[in-house]
Amino acid sequence: MKKIEAIIKPFKFDEVKERLAEIGVHGMTVTEVKGFGRSGGKRELYRGSEYVLDFVPKLKLEIVVPAARVPEVVQTIVEGAATGNIGDGKIFVTPVEEAVRIRTGERGERAL
Repeated sequence: MKKIEAIIKPFKFDEVKERLAEIGVHGMTVTEVKGFGRSGGKRELYRGSEYVLDFVPKLKLEIVVPAARVPEVVQTIVEGAATGNIGDGKIFVTPVEEAVRIRTGERGERAL
């Protein structure tokens, strides 16, 4: 099993969620996060003065899938989240050693 963490622009969430549902991915955890990458934040103008927002609002999606589904899920997120502009986000894939469904005690992929 693998955990896919995707950091995306908030306005792209609905499109990503719909695309994931189309390929059979329905479970995920979504968290509102803030951060910045190479661009170092975003410049804004307020009452004639320029300032930098150090941390840009994003959404973090966490999805655990069988290892064989990773390429399909990652590609689906890329297609749904991409705008072609700086700050589209990142995707990280890490191994998951175990999953347990608390209600039933199921383990491994059956718990997903």
